[in-house]
Amino acid sequence: MAEAARRSQIIDCAIDAIAEMGFAKASVDQIARLAGVSKGVITYHFPNKQEIVDAIIEKVMAAGRAHMEPRIMAETSAAGRLRAYIESDLEFINAQRKPLIALVEIAMSARRADGSLVIGPDSLAQRAANLEELLRAGQRSGEFRRFNTRVMALTIIQAIDGVPPLLAREPHLDVKLHAKELATIFALATRKQS
Repeated sequence: MAEAARRSQIIDCAIDAIAEMGFAKASVDQIARLAGVSKGVITYHFPNKQEIVDAIIEKVMAAGRAHMEPRIMAETSAAGRLRAYIESDLEFINAQRKPLIALVEIAMSARRADGSLVIGPDSLAQRAANLEELLRAGQRSGEFRRFNTRVMALTIIQAIDGVPPLLAREPHLDVKLHAKELATIFALATRKQS
């Protein structure tokens, strides 16, 4: 139990370091300083920075799924699920600003030993596939017009993913307004014409 708590503390301090200093400057030494422990304690739990990064990604993504999925699944229509997808994702981003800013830093800068991006195309492909299924369901039910679901899914994801970098530059950004407007834009973009 104490070991799990220590790992969680290290992950949280790593998130703070990356969000505040950027990925390149957030060294294991900096994370240890923020955690108030020696570098040896960090490396005992996470032998290298890559393992810390992997733990951050898993923690933030799991928290996002836990926040979003119940709201999406509570909706009975495809249009309601799309609105819930957009609004709950942005609500999560707003509530978890530092972790999302850290995730953006990781996505833009972190690479594996082989040079590949830590958060690569596979992650985006999985998110897009899940959202495409929601969009296709709306087309099958007749709620949504015919459109290319991949293009629409990627456009929605890019609109949402543009918010954490904005928050890093504009900490007072009205994310609720942003969520409402994006939900309206994509409701209009997907709805069947009468």
